[in-house]
Amino acid sequence: MSIRPILETRPAQATMEGAGVHLHRAFGFQDPSELDPFLLFDDFRNDDPALYAKGFPWHPHRGIETITYVLEGTVAHSDSLGNSGELGPGSVQWMTAGSGILHQEMPSGNAKGQMHGFQLWGNLPAADKMTAPRYQDITGSDIPEVTDDDGVKVRVITGAFWGQRGPVDGIAADPQYLDISVPPGVKKTFKIDTYRRAFAYVFQGAGAFVDASGPQGVLLEKEVMGEEVNIRDMSGNRTLIRFGNGDEVTVQAGEEGVRFLLISGAPIEEPVAWHGPIVMNTQAELQQAMRDLNNGTFIKPAH
Repeated sequence: MSIRPILETRPAQATMEGAGVHLHRAFGFQDPSELDPFLLFDDFRNDDPALYAKGFPWHPHRGIETITYVLEGTVAHSDSLGNSGELGPGSVQWMTAGSGILHQEMPSGNAKGQMHGFQLWGNLPAADKMTAPRYQDITGSDIPEVTDDDGVKVRVITGAFWGQRGPVDGIAADPQYLDISVPPGVKKTFKIDTYRRAFAYVFQGAGAFVDASGPQGVLLEKEVMGEEVNIRDMSGNRTLIRFGNGDEVTVQAGEEGVRFLLISGAPIEEPVAWHGPIVMNTQAELQQAMRDLNNGTFIKPAH
């Protein structure tokens, strides 16, 4: 067994999307090979309705899958194919845009004004770029949760883990998407297929993703006030951890415990031509998608 080394830790960056939704982006619109098959990850947790209420009005997608995981509040969605619904706390929507879809996502907070959740974009291989669009809406009660003897809890959204299989299936990247909570001071190792790209995203508490004896963090060289110094890195809220090769990830939880998403998928390793919400393999395909949008043929008839 080999522990996956940390290639990089970095904080999610504040940005705005949609009609003015304030969110934090862990990765996206950069090097698409970095976390292939994943393209983008947004953290849209917010407690002020003024910063998210205008939502994500009508917009197109082609060539990708979007995965929306709601923790608090609700997200109402509708699309050009006549589908509509509402995602509540703990629920997941896995949308395969395929050949093309127009949709909107409008968030609403809970009684405290909280609208918390994440959206991940997964690439589609060339053979599936123009497949028929589809949805999988999964309620929170349908997602299995496993608790180990040491108090570690894992919600299995997709993939197989600890004898459970997540309810989302038929995904091109065959991903594993886990929501993991580790109690204070507990050290835990999780197995990951060696041939998958993997990352963790911390959203509560803090932890050290190393084979360490205590929660002192990883000794890393970083630039502080213009100087290169060695410091202990304890990954906390809104931190992305990108892993190298190996078949295990070990985390040592800090004093408050740690909760994070652990996501992995099989790389597609194909060329990427990307413009906003449309991701194809070539510039010619991207240009065709733009023409389809302009001439009203973006939405393909059902076969």
